[in-house]
Parts: sequence; C-alpha cells; structure tokens
Amino acid sequence: MKTILLIEDNPDMRDNTTEILELAHYNVITAENGKQGIKLAQESSPDLIICDIMMPELDGYGVLHLLSKEPSTASIPFIFLTAKAEKNDYRKGMTLGADDYLTKPYDDVELLSAVETRLRKNNLLKTEYSRTEEGLYQFLNEAKSFESLKKLSENKKTKLFKKREIIYSEGNYPNAVYFLKSGKVKNFKTNEFGKEYIIELHKPGDFFGYLDLLENTAYQDSAVTLQDSEVVIIPKDEFNSLLYNNRDVASKFIKILSNEVREREERLLKLAYNSVRKRVAESLIMLANRYQEDKTKHFAIAITREDLASIVGTATETVIRTLSDFKEESLIEMKGSLITVLDYEKLARMRN
Repeated sequence: MKTILLIEDNPDMRDNTTEILELAHYNVITAENGKQGIKLAQESSPDLIICDIMMPELDGYGVLHLLSKEPSTASIPFIFLTAKAEKNDYRKGMTLGADDYLTKPYDDVELLSAVETRLRKNNLLKTEYSRTEEGLYQFLNEAKSFESLKKLSENKKTKLFKKREIIYSEGNYPNAVYFLKSGKVKNFKTNEFGKEYIIELHKPGDFFGYLDLLENTAYQDSAVTLQDSEVVIIPKDEFNSLLYNNRDVASKFIKILSNEVREREERLLKLAYNSVRKRVAESLIMLANRYQEDKTKHFAIAITREDLASIVGTATETVIRTLSDFKEESLIEMKGSLITVLDYEKLARMRN
C-alpha cells in the first residue's frame, strides 16, 4: 500500500482529501502545517506528498524548498494544492520542482488521477534497467513518455572503435556522452613528461565522457579502447534534455552515473595512500571485480604491463618486479600479457 503525506492547514479540506485517498486504498498521514509536514516526511519517507501552498509558519514553497535539499526526500513526488490559479504561482511551484498542481476546489477524479499519474511515473523511474544496450534503449524509450522529452531515442548511433583507437582526447570539447556496448575502454591523463595515468576502466554497460560535458569544460582526460569496442553515442543536446528538462529523468540518470563517480573516488583514494605492493593488489582486484564474468573460474585478463603501471601509478619496471613477487608467492600466474589471479582472497586481504 502506497503512503501519501497530506500537508493541509484547513481541517475540512484535510479530512475530505484524506477520506478520498483512503477509499482508494492509500495509507494517508497528515500534517496541519509545513513544519510538521517536513518532520513527517523525513521520518516516514512517503511515496508522494500533497501540500497546500498558503499555510501559517511555513508555506508550501518553503516545504518544497527544504525537502528538495535533503537527499532522502528530494526525489519524492510533490503535488501542490492551492486556491490560487495565477500563472505566476504555477510557474513558481514548477520552478521549485513541483510535479503537479491542483487548484481548489477539485473533485475526487482530478485528485486520484493526479496521484496515480505521479506514482506511476515515479515507479517507472525506480525501475532497475540492465546495463546493456537494450537496457539503455528501454530507459530512453520509456523516458519519452514524459511530455517535456520528445526526442530522447532519436539520432543515436553505434560506432565500432578498433583496439587502441581514441574516442576523445584531453583538451577537446565534449559533444556527446558515450555508452559502452561491448569491449573495454580506459580513461587516462598524461602529465607534462608524457607519462600516462589510467584513472578509470570501463566495461559494457558503463557511461563515460559525461563529467566534463556537465561542467561545460574541455575534456580533462582521454578515452581509448583496450580492444575492439562498440560504443553508443548519445548527442550532447539529448543528454542535456535528460538532465535539464525533467527532474525525474535527471534523478534517474544521475543515480546511474553516481555509482561510477563513487567507485572512481574510492579507488583513487586507496591508490594515493597505499604502498606499491598494495596498489598492485588493489588494481588486480579492481580488474577482477570489473571484468570477471565466470565467478567459478580464476580471473584472467590480457593487459600490458604499461597499462597496469598506469593504473597503479608507478613505473613499469616496478610493476614487473611486484608481479614477479606475486607469481613466486603463487598469487598469480603469467603468460605473456595474460595475468591469471590464483588467490583472490589473499590479494584482497593484502589491500588492507
């Protein structure tokens, strides 16, 4: 049963609205002013909030503004109730992030229709999409149902990049966001001496190239394929439509991307403070976690020592010596560029 928080200072209106919602089998909790409503929203995490605008102590605009600042309540669908029907009031509410607007007096059909629509759209955005090309298109196609997003799935193309082919270069300006359909891609930075440092590795299902586009700055790193790769190219204008034209879709897309940002920050922090031996172990575990498909077998990956050194952030010779130590300790096996992890658990413990 869905829970709805109703914030309304008029007792008759509050009781009547509660009765309609309960008859439609919603669980309703009520607040008689904005301050009480904020407290209940934080405590109960309702599925939807219906809030009057004109209230003492804290009006509806203030309630929405404060709830929008809290991560735990920012994504809750929000419907305004008001006796005013001025366009400026409507525009102000929508600018603050309201999802819908009901003008008093309203009947039960209007109320329930607005509630059902908002809950249905919110359920859509909570759906977990597979990190495949089909999952990407499913998300984009379903997002088209939102009125402000009419062209989400048009004008996309998939491009095949050969091994070691550059997708974009540091210093150039972004015009697209990329989705890896198959293959492997690395992001790297180059210092003033030409030394390369890999800051991220991507597997199928990853988005990349979006941070600099969001900041409207030149690329701070370069992206190149580690093997033949298929990449879906999402045009800049389409990506901006996702982020700026509909807060619901923006929340969903940012949720997808935020996991990748968090993973990168955690890895960089570990590599910055650990010894070389720990950093090599951390890098091998990271590669296994990212690319291992069959968990019943030892993880193996073909990677050049130069690329591994770029991930670890040290000289190639140092990585070669450390790998030789790991081989002597029966932690890994090496054959050419192929590295096979024999003792995942011991390597994982070595990072701590």
